[in-house]
Amino acid sequence: MRLSMASAMIDLRPVGYILAVMIVVLGVLMFIPATVDWMAASGNETAFLTCGVISIAGGLFLALATRNSLGPAMTIRQAFLLTAAIWITVPLVGSIPFMAGAPSAPFIDAYFEAVSGITTTGSTVFVGLDNMPPGMNLWRGMLNWLGGLGIAFIAMIFLPVMRVGGMQFFRTEGFDTFGKVAPRATDIAKSLLWVYFALTVACALTYLAIGMTPLDATVNAMASIATGGFSPTDISFSKYQGAGEYAGALFMVLGSLPYIRYVQMTTGSPVSMWRDKQARAYLLWLMMAVLVVTAWRVVVHGGSVEPIFREALFNLTSIMSGTGFFSGSFAAWGSFSLVVAFALGLIGGCSSSSSGALTVFRVQVSLSAIKAQLRLIASPSQIIPVKYDGRTVDDETMNGIVMYVCAYILTIGVMSVAVTLMGVDTESALMAVWTSIGNIGYGYGPLVARTGTFVDFPDTAKALLIVTMLMGRLALLAIFVVVLPRFWMR
Repeated sequence: MRLSMASAMIDLRPVGYILAVMIVVLGVLMFIPATVDWMAASGNETAFLTCGVISIAGGLFLALATRNSLGPAMTIRQAFLLTAAIWITVPLVGSIPFMAGAPSAPFIDAYFEAVSGITTTGSTVFVGLDNMPPGMNLWRGMLNWLGGLGIAFIAMIFLPVMRVGGMQFFRTEGFDTFGKVAPRATDIAKSLLWVYFALTVACALTYLAIGMTPLDATVNAMASIATGGFSPTDISFSKYQGAGEYAGALFMVLGSLPYIRYVQMTTGSPVSMWRDKQARAYLLWLMMAVLVVTAWRVVVHGGSVEPIFREALFNLTSIMSGTGFFSGSFAAWGSFSLVVAFALGLIGGCSSSSSGALTVFRVQVSLSAIKAQLRLIASPSQIIPVKYDGRTVDDETMNGIVMYVCAYILTIGVMSVAVTLMGVDTESALMAVWTSIGNIGYGYGPLVARTGTFVDFPDTAKALLIVTMLMGRLALLAIFVVVLPRFWMR
């Protein structure tokens, strides 16, 4: 009986080995901000060096303990467990510098910040970013950038080691490859990384050209393309109003379009992005929202059209793309603009991008299903299939989308009530859960008003928001799967 029970359990050693390698990589990366702090004579370089050495040593020790575990191919259960473990462990390691150096944060705040960075949420609990050591702000940007297209990094580096089906592993993160545009998962990952890197460089050079400092340009570029929202200043893009807002909106849009289409554009299909139904809908819905909010603001409150349009464009793009940058006083514009923003945040960006939330693709299919159902009510004798882009949506895909949309909305309700029970007012709780599960980053409500951050939330509420951010980043699936008792037994 004991032998059969043991054989039914998941072999955790291959998962531990991959985690060990990633911990070592993170430790090595800590030497980059350490160098920046050393060059700036901030005095914070020792914290990064110490954390880097500890991470490398701990990772090597774990790797040695599990190095003989890689034999047969990973099972789907191990792949799901590895996916969840990566997104829990990486921010755990990434939070160590926040505790060891400036700002010497307590564990819950440090982990919240690291999870927010890796999940590209962009919510923060740190105040005084302008006075933060430059290496620490760079580390925040690096966490954003690493998390933005983390699946591609994981696939390129570890799929050959894991020997798990590449497309199978992509599915554990809800990543849609739109028909396998490359023959292997590692080829897809490499192509995505090249696009991701090129967009980041182009963004950084643009930000430099409009007057940002090298540090601001680098961190903001990482956060823009990753749709992460971590800024090296407390006032975010209010520091770069004008050209900065237009440039920021452009690159946030580019970061929230399907990366697969960029790959196709560079491999002989230059119009593939325009032919993508969800990309066209994303741009159309966003622009309609910007124009409506701009018109409403001009009519109700008056003022010049251009600055109002620019502020609406930047902030609504930031919300729908799930970035989290802000500029000006958009949150004070009134209830109508906030309702529009809330709706955009629920929709999110495109599938297969750095964005989160429901995604345009799922919303489009859901709307098609509602349309088909309404037609069926009017004509009960007809067979009306749900179609997307001219193709019939199969039952498996439809069931998955319905399950996800229902689970997403239900999770918002349940977690909002749970955060409220932790002593948070209803408005702040709802908006905090909305921004966390959608990986949006915007804060709103009485508890956020004082500092513009989540520092005033109780620790228990922060813990719940950490779980919510992870659930949103993993499209709910990986988290829900690994907590089921049946998952751990055959």
